[in-house]
Amino acid sequence: MLSKVLSSAVIGIDACLVEVEVDIAFGLPSYTTVGLPEISVRESKERVKAAIANSGYVFPDDRIIVNLAPAHIRKMGTGFDLPIALGILSASGVIPSNALEGRLVLGELSLDGRVKPVNGSLPMALAARDAGYTEIIVPHANRREAAVVGEISVIAVQTLSEAVDFIRGALGVVPERFDPDLLFSGDEGNVPDFSEVAGQEHVKRAMEIAAAGGHNLLMAGPPGSGKTMMARRFAGILPDLTFEESLETTKIFSVAGLLDKEQALVTRRPFRSPHHTISDAGMIGGGNIPRPGEISLAHNGVLFMDELPEFRRPVLEALRQPLEDRKVTISRAAMSITYPSCFILVAAMNPCPCGYLTDHKTPCRCSHYQLQKYRDRISGPLLDRIDIHVDVPAVGYGDLTHPRPGEASGRIRKRVSAARKTQTARFCKTGIHNNAGMKNRHIKIFCRIDDDSGRLLQTAIDTLGLSARAYNRILKIARTIADLAGETDIRSPDVAEAIQYRSLDRKP
Repeated sequence: MLSKVLSSAVIGIDACLVEVEVDIAFGLPSYTTVGLPEISVRESKERVKAAIANSGYVFPDDRIIVNLAPAHIRKMGTGFDLPIALGILSASGVIPSNALEGRLVLGELSLDGRVKPVNGSLPMALAARDAGYTEIIVPHANRREAAVVGEISVIAVQTLSEAVDFIRGALGVVPERFDPDLLFSGDEGNVPDFSEVAGQEHVKRAMEIAAAGGHNLLMAGPPGSGKTMMARRFAGILPDLTFEESLETTKIFSVAGLLDKEQALVTRRPFRSPHHTISDAGMIGGGNIPRPGEISLAHNGVLFMDELPEFRRPVLEALRQPLEDRKVTISRAAMSITYPSCFILVAAMNPCPCGYLTDHKTPCRCSHYQLQKYRDRISGPLLDRIDIHVDVPAVGYGDLTHPRPGEASGRIRKRVSAARKTQTARFCKTGIHNNAGMKNRHIKIFCRIDDDSGRLLQTAIDTLGLSARAYNRILKIARTIADLAGETDIRSPDVAEAIQYRSLDRKP
């Protein structure tokens, strides 16, 4: 007897529908899975067989063929266990043949029949809704994640027998509900705040500009000057995630298996801080079955790279394309997958190998050759892609003992959000969302400067030896500075301040 169960497979961060066809025929006992299954799918035979038997049902002692259609898509993961088991029970007559119509099923089975969570339930639920299905059966641990998708009923089950009883109508299960307002109103009391940072007002100003325009930022200063402390507070001044951004970020975490069991959505901007020993695949993504790397996990958030020159050169150079294209394509023999990687890069480094080149109290011990070799670890093309370079001096005693706290992150975020709203209105018909995303054609339209600003910029380029890409970066930063001030036009002071943020790529 033939039965059909709808399930889904994840490719990248999106899902495609997969029809699980189970045919049971008389013949010598056998179990065959076809349709381009990966090892984890082929191994489902033993899990399904044990789960059916330990749940009190009879596993057919016949010839069983499981087909996963369409056959040209590679199937991976353990989410096909439950639909295969239900298909076998349907073909055996335990479940009515028409009871599985209009339902998408996913879940991994334990040997005792428990339904275990799977990765990617959010994109699978989205695929089911977009295909017009009205109900999805998911593991209990995935219920909140799948319930994010509206217009579809999410049924959470904990065991195989519970799923069978629900499908046969012998058990009532209340669909999971989702309240986005409740999720986005979480407590932010434990989030690090800029009011805790003593001094460094010019660095905070640079971070505010970076947050307002989506610009990449590099801080250079001696050890203990507060670079890491300020970087960890940077995400707190970014505008709140929109529901669409939250949904896209959650899909990446869901596919990577990093979403907490009780977490329905990623409601705060990600902050990823990989160690400098990370591999190319860990940063960009990879593996035989390509998985998202750190740059994709930082999508819509912040990627913080501390001690930037200590990262391996291939890792640094691999960042160049994602910083420009806002996405990364991972190509392997089996498949090619594109992951989004729209993040703000915040990097920190010492000014020299010993760290005290710019410190007035501790003398630097580095030779000119050591200094040049250290800075050459970061290539010119990569520096060109980092919009803002800012020096971070050591904090003085007066700043450390000042009784009045610094400006709170909430106040800075209000100015940043206002500037972002201005940019959203400006770029509403262009497909970009902030000043950092402007291309040359946008710069010519939205970053026009007067004659005085033009002469100032020309002098800076001739004197400092800035590249053509640095010229465009300066105009973008000046546009953001004007937006923060509520100005329609870019003024000479805006250009002058923007030039100050291009220090590390000047001629020696």
